[in-house]
Amino acid sequence: MTILSSLGRASRSAPLASKLLLLGTLSGGSLVAYSDSNKKEEEQQKQNKKKKKVVVLGTGWAGISFLKDLDISSYHVQVVSPQNYFAFTPLLPSVTCGTVEARSIVESVRNITKKKNGEIELWEADCVKIDPANNKVRCQPVFKDDPEASQEFSLEYDYLIIAVGAQVNTFGTPGVLENCHFLKEVEDAQRIRRGVIDCFEKALLPGLTEEQRRRKLHFVIVGGGPTGVEFAAELHDFIEEDITKIYPSVKELVKITLIQSGDHILNSFDERISSFAEQKFLRDGIDVLMGMRVMSVSDKDISVKIKSSGEVVSLPHGLILWSTGVGTRPVISDFMEQVGQGGRRVLATNEWLQVKGCENVYAVGDCASIAQRKIMGDIANIFKAADVDNSGTLTEEELQDVVEDINVRYPQVELYLKSKHVRSIKDLLTDSEGNPKKEVDIKAFESALSGVDSQMKSLPATAQVAAQQGSYLAKCFNKMEHCKEHPEGPKRFRTGGHHQFRPFQYKHFGQFAPLGGDQAAAELPGDWVSAGRSTQWLWYSVYASKQVSWRTRALVVSDWTRRYIFGRDSSRI
Repeated sequence: MTILSSLGRASRSAPLASKLLLLGTLSGGSLVAYSDSNKKEEEQQKQNKKKKKVVVLGTGWAGISFLKDLDISSYHVQVVSPQNYFAFTPLLPSVTCGTVEARSIVESVRNITKKKNGEIELWEADCVKIDPANNKVRCQPVFKDDPEASQEFSLEYDYLIIAVGAQVNTFGTPGVLENCHFLKEVEDAQRIRRGVIDCFEKALLPGLTEEQRRRKLHFVIVGGGPTGVEFAAELHDFIEEDITKIYPSVKELVKITLIQSGDHILNSFDERISSFAEQKFLRDGIDVLMGMRVMSVSDKDISVKIKSSGEVVSLPHGLILWSTGVGTRPVISDFMEQVGQGGRRVLATNEWLQVKGCENVYAVGDCASIAQRKIMGDIANIFKAADVDNSGTLTEEELQDVVEDINVRYPQVELYLKSKHVRSIKDLLTDSEGNPKKEVDIKAFESALSGVDSQMKSLPATAQVAAQQGSYLAKCFNKMEHCKEHPEGPKRFRTGGHHQFRPFQYKHFGQFAPLGGDQAAAELPGDWVSAGRSTQWLWYSVYASKQVSWRTRALVVSDWTRRYIFGRDSSRI
């Protein structure tokens, strides 16, 4: 105020020429500041034009891991996603019953990426068309109720990262889409939570027969994988610990049934965990129907076929959760047709997560699967590359020179060696007495490795796999220019030279299965299996540490604490 007052007095007392000079000085400074601001914007635009455009589709585990680890100072990054947040999906079953609140497991994408050295553009829209021939994607904003904000737009790209995930697989079963709940998104969990409360409220209405009340309180879960089992456990705890206290008159009418087409639930886990889970559900009163296939679903009944006898039976239901695997999204199916992958279940990529048929398109997460190269298809080229002196045999030294490249290029080799309880390929090349051979010909070399490809396995559609793929791809992008001149990958056995990057290699850190009643099962590396209350506390610590921010970490822990003290909230909101 003092400076402005002094300027005011000076302008009133000064002659006209001085006033004009003062005005010109002030306005000139404003023009200079405005000019500098414009120059900065122009420079930023020029830099963006020079940078390679990277378009990322999706903000799930793979997409967020890629964005978090990518050095965006080298790229102009644009993100297209129907949600402007990231959700910690392993806790969705907890959201369905109020053990954890929905907002406790979500974090804004803009908050996650705002610390980056640069700016990431985000548009809340669905990708409806990928045009690899013209390097474009067509997008539809999610704001369909606003004509001004719902017009399609297109984005050009130099590199495209497809991380759209997958949708629920109904296997074409009639009535599933119309009458079942799914558990893929936060909104799904919120709908299930309201649906569970609705079932109890409806069962209390006057005028209903006992049969009608039993039907409305029969909860059916289709699918005995981790999601279905965790939901069944959460629902059982919710009913036993909270619901029956406020709905005591219908306590004896509640029933939970889990339907599994296979012979065991949690069949992706160690059989000891599957057996433990089945026995616990038996003690808890959860009906586990195995060896059954769902034929159709109506608003009141679900028809299942018993595989052993072929008999079809009908089960009444009040609410159904369908959790039987994942399917391809329409935009991905259309894209696969364009790149010659029509008829596949998911996109096929190479070991560097590059879509087959597109050099500048990458796919990560549930929407893609790595088509691992078979070692037996390259065995002659490997032998030729190792046989430096063209003698027709490999010495120990020649073999040693390519062992590391073979292990990196073909991950199934390591799995095969473990299955044979040996440490190196050289341990497979022994004579009849078990002594290492000093030289081997191509027949012996081929015979030793003939069983390697039997260890090839598709990676599971889990958050752990998607996160590792996104992080790996970001690291490749960060050193792309450097590795063009200094490749770090294994040898190219067919064409010579080296691959630009090391191929993606998944590291399994274990998996958990919460089973309710403050008990969980864990399968960790080293064939270590644990189940019980102590494992539940391990689950708490791991899932808390894996939260994407300190905010969500604090909220999740506080929700767990609240549940122990006050129980779960049964309000229908």
